[in-house]
Amino acid sequence: MLSTAPCLPALREELALLPGPVLPDGQPSWTLHDPTRNLFFRIDWPTFELLRRWGAGTAGKMAQDVSLSTTLQLTEADVQAIAQFLTGNQLTQPSRDAGTPRKLAERLAQIRGTPWNWLLHHYLFFRVPLVKPDAWLGRWKGWVGWCYSPAFFCLTFLALLLGLFQVVRQWEGFTAQLVDTFSLEGLASYAVALLCVKTLHELGHAFTAKRLGCRVPTMGVAFMVLWPMAYTDTNETWRLTDPRHRLQVASAGIATELLIAAWATLAWGLLPDGPARSAAFVLATTSWVATLAINASPFMRFDGYFILSDSLDMPNLHERCFALARWRLREWLFNLGEEVPERVPPRQQRWMIAFAFGTWLYRLVLFIGIALLVYHLFFKVLGVFLFLVEIAWFIWRPVRMELKAWGERRKSILQRGRTALSAMVLMALVGLAFVPWPGRVTASALLRPAESWPVYAPSGARLDELKFREGERVPAGALIARLHVPDLNTRRQALTARVDQLRWQAASSSFDEQTRQKMLLAEDTLATAQAELASVDTELRNYSPKAPYAGTLRDVDPDLRKGQWLARKERLGLLVKEGTTWLVETWLDEAAVPRIRPGDRAMFINDGADAAPLKLRVQEVDRDASRVLTRPELAAQAGGHLMAREKNGQLVPERAVYRVTLVLAEGQTLPEALNRKTLRGTVTVHARAEAPGLRYMRQASAVLVREFGF
Repeated sequence: MLSTAPCLPALREELALLPGPVLPDGQPSWTLHDPTRNLFFRIDWPTFELLRRWGAGTAGKMAQDVSLSTTLQLTEADVQAIAQFLTGNQLTQPSRDAGTPRKLAERLAQIRGTPWNWLLHHYLFFRVPLVKPDAWLGRWKGWVGWCYSPAFFCLTFLALLLGLFQVVRQWEGFTAQLVDTFSLEGLASYAVALLCVKTLHELGHAFTAKRLGCRVPTMGVAFMVLWPMAYTDTNETWRLTDPRHRLQVASAGIATELLIAAWATLAWGLLPDGPARSAAFVLATTSWVATLAINASPFMRFDGYFILSDSLDMPNLHERCFALARWRLREWLFNLGEEVPERVPPRQQRWMIAFAFGTWLYRLVLFIGIALLVYHLFFKVLGVFLFLVEIAWFIWRPVRMELKAWGERRKSILQRGRTALSAMVLMALVGLAFVPWPGRVTASALLRPAESWPVYAPSGARLDELKFREGERVPAGALIARLHVPDLNTRRQALTARVDQLRWQAASSSFDEQTRQKMLLAEDTLATAQAELASVDTELRNYSPKAPYAGTLRDVDPDLRKGQWLARKERLGLLVKEGTTWLVETWLDEAAVPRIRPGDRAMFINDGADAAPLKLRVQEVDRDASRVLTRPELAAQAGGHLMAREKNGQLVPERAVYRVTLVLAEGQTLPEALNRKTLRGTVTVHARAEAPGLRYMRQASAVLVREFGF
């Protein structure tokens, strides 16, 4: 017996039903186009058969007609589900019931939302259409047809290979020019280049869509968290039945940027130095970075996502993967036994779940970075507010929605044995986070003698003689090296001649009455010249360094030769005092220092690892932070662990670090394999046990107090 339910709502008359691609399971599909909103809905065979008969009576009658005319077996519930889908997406005509205007008004108010919601959504994302390019694209698409020819693509590929070959050959010049662009003028050039590249990127999408018969209604600028991005409305690509055509439109922007990068790279390799070569360099680097680092990412809804979605022929890829990942997470945690959201082959299901978790991790890092950037771009109060908005919308909102889904399944969750197991595992992890763990602190360190004297050239000089070689014993007071300074020697010769002349004048003053009258003035001049000569002799003694104590000469540059010119402060060697003790020196940050005390055990391994590890003990930990890093070997620029920047010729640590001194443990001697040289290595200190969770909470609290303090 047929249902006596009322007739179904009428479809809107302007809707268009277009043929679609064949689905992965082999059944045909169709595309339902809403021209008013320019939206497209892909429908399957059962939905198509029902829409063909829509308005032919009740839901039961329509289901019976489809079942009799095709191999499909539909029920009245299937028809009601389709009706609910059509109504929910505003694809039906409004009914003439008395309550319909009120329902439409409520729906409009729900769509518009409150002023707060409007402000929030327009802060997070909004679009500004600038042009309607469809007619212009139609007039010009023939002029750019050569860009789509196979010959041009082959020529571009050859240009790319030749350009990369030129970059490899001139790699030092390429990297040097990259460093030179990090200036105000260079950044301005990059901004202009980025604007041009992105405009051509969007034109690539637009021309490709137009060539395939799609309409391009608007182009403009979209703002994501107030960051401008160009966009092109290519929604009509859903009209295309061939997935390869949609893939061409999706990849046209990246292809355009790669074309620009290939030809700009070749131009940089062939052009002479000048403005044209600089412009080619900026275009090439901008295109490569913008394409590979931003547009090619499939984790955001950029070109990479649509390329992946179209190549797999999986519309709404993110939503489908997220639904599977949420289902799998609930099954792992609670074993609810719910129906899988989408039935796909097991291998594809695993891939989609892994992709979803990767996307969540990528977005977590990205959105936290955006929140921090927004925080630093504005003044403190507004920055804190916008930071919290970012975290609440992009991170906490998805988590809250999943927790809400758990709440709806609360009864089933509590009845499952897996829930207790998951709770115990969670409690164990929390317990491990707040149980003290035996800790180790590892950092780069320097093994050096406690007493040493560096031998260096005070200024630019020529090496005339080096009395001792590497590892030789130097007696106390022995001359180590003799350096020649032409300016000082010339000045000494001139002063010596002047002193001799003044002495002669003073000696002959008794023979001449007029000369005797100037004797006092001559004596003053002589005293001044003698003082200058003594000063020069004192300075020259610095260029003939003598050992202040007996020791061994170490760290002598093996390339030093007689007659070689030395730079200012260039070290010749290190005089290590006889019988001196050896110590290890490092710097640790404020998070590690509280866990270390004098007497703690440690171990040092030199970078070459060509000797047995040295057993150490902590001797001293500075109470005050070091303002200057006195050991440049431990800076990150030299391969160490300390982040430091150069300021006024000194290395300044980026954050508070404290010097830690360690000495050899009792019974430990310095192996001969280390050759008693100053060496860099890695030191590991057995620090106090500490709970990891407490350490991170303390650090997070310190950051919050520092940043949110007003």
